[in-house]
Amino acid sequence: AGRRKGEKCQKSASPTSFRLTEKFILLLVFSAFITLCFGAIFFLPDSSKLLSGVFFHSSAVETNTRTGPDSSDSGSAGNDERVLAKIRKDHEKALIEMMKHAWDSYRRYAWGSNELRPVSKQGHSSNLFGSIKGATIVDALDTLYIMEMFEDFDAATDWVEKNLDFSVNAEVSVFEVNIRFVGGLLSAYYLSGKEVFRRKAVELGEKLLPAFKTPTGIPWGLLNLKSGIGRNWPWASGGSSILAEYGTLHLEFMHLSKLSGNPEFAQKVMNIRKVLNRLDKPQGLYPNYLNPNSGQWGQHHVTVGGLGDSFYEYLLKAWLMSDRTDEEGKKMYYDALQAIETNLIRKSSGGFTYIAEWKGGLLEHKMGHLTCFAGGMIALGADGAPSDKTGHQMELAAEIARTCHESYARTATKLGPEGFRFDGGVEAIATRQNEKYFILRPEVIETYMYMWRFTHDPKYREWGWEAVQALEQYCKVEGGYSGVRDVYASSPSHDDVQQSFYLAETLKYLYLLFSDDDHLPLDHWVFNTEAHPLPVIKKDKTDRPNEVE
Repeated sequence: AGRRKGEKCQKSASPTSFRLTEKFILLLVFSAFITLCFGAIFFLPDSSKLLSGVFFHSSAVETNTRTGPDSSDSGSAGNDERVLAKIRKDHEKALIEMMKHAWDSYRRYAWGSNELRPVSKQGHSSNLFGSIKGATIVDALDTLYIMEMFEDFDAATDWVEKNLDFSVNAEVSVFEVNIRFVGGLLSAYYLSGKEVFRRKAVELGEKLLPAFKTPTGIPWGLLNLKSGIGRNWPWASGGSSILAEYGTLHLEFMHLSKLSGNPEFAQKVMNIRKVLNRLDKPQGLYPNYLNPNSGQWGQHHVTVGGLGDSFYEYLLKAWLMSDRTDEEGKKMYYDALQAIETNLIRKSSGGFTYIAEWKGGLLEHKMGHLTCFAGGMIALGADGAPSDKTGHQMELAAEIARTCHESYARTATKLGPEGFRFDGGVEAIATRQNEKYFILRPEVIETYMYMWRFTHDPKYREWGWEAVQALEQYCKVEGGYSGVRDVYASSPSHDDVQQSFYLAETLKYLYLLFSDDDHLPLDHWVFNTEAHPLPVIKKDKTDRPNEVE
């Protein structure tokens, strides 16, 4: 019926007259539009931008209307920001995929073991943990949580609840068990609030206390968790304890006292400082070896790499974690840094700043991959230095980051060697076969993360992405990620170990490098030396006890 009504209307009007009227109206509309456009071009202010906005939907116009007349380039800047944000998000997703591959492989082939052998697809247990199991699970807890892999986090939590057992008749490394297990459990507790982690952390902390039963209170390096009998590594300078081992308990033990209400943990680590402060330091430096019976230094070897490294890190971080109230820790750190700068930091003929090793007053011009954490440490401490030294310390941190990047850039794989030298015409290159391996270590990436947070110089993200690509190309295998034996070989062989710290540190620092700064902000969280975040213990505002933020 509707269609038939239309037919009647058409018959009553002349087809010719209708077409003329239609053309006339269209001509009028078109003329009016042209007139308006010309008027806009000649009479309206900033009309070219207006027209480009009308016809081309230019984001420059949109941005200009928001930010005022002086920001003519802000549209392209806005576009650049959006592109960069997308790249960053893509990088974040890539890191989550890497974590999934490492974690899923561990779950499939080595669940409950300490670590994974990714090439042979089976479990691997290091003697560092005695017969404690599950190092990768505990080390990865906070990374899983931070990356929002909550189903995997729940599976790991369930394993901890049912299977994590410290009643083992075996020797463990006090240092390794503290930084990986105690640190991992504390972080998991603070992030998730699950009581099981607090309970297990305190239980393990209590089992480590007998290590301090020495004449000086300087703890043994090795401890049988069942018998409570301790000893030191037989190779360590006449039965000495090692600076980086007894000096890397402070952060965890302060939190153990806080969470348990037992002051003994804090007292044990504060006593270590008393012993150190009574001793003469050669050139203001801390030797790597200290005899726990006599309280005297062993060999006068000093390094900011392995055997020394995290002692210095924990002095600074103890001060930061105390909400900047631990003045003793602060003074010890900045005094030590000054001695390191005077005696150990040198510049090569090619202009690379490096941290040498000091042996009884003689320098060995080599730097370890482990030493590369120092760029991040110095950057982290720069704003607490005397005001005239802050800028200098940031420059020093950047120089160390550049040197460590160079050690990566000069290899075939673009992964860094375990150690590299600056002598005999060689710069930032490993010259010995036993220094050419890469075991998925995090220290260089850790420094990139801190340098990015403090400077926002895009090169640190670019360098981090170079490392991601190298890890994917040379370390990724079907069954996880493996270290490589020679970073200078174009087709290196694998060492068949996926270290627990790869999930705890390397992947976490890479993820944070591409995350926003408010993801674990550095004014609220302090990372232990295994990259486990611990909250700053806020200073008293009233007479109430300190509260952890």
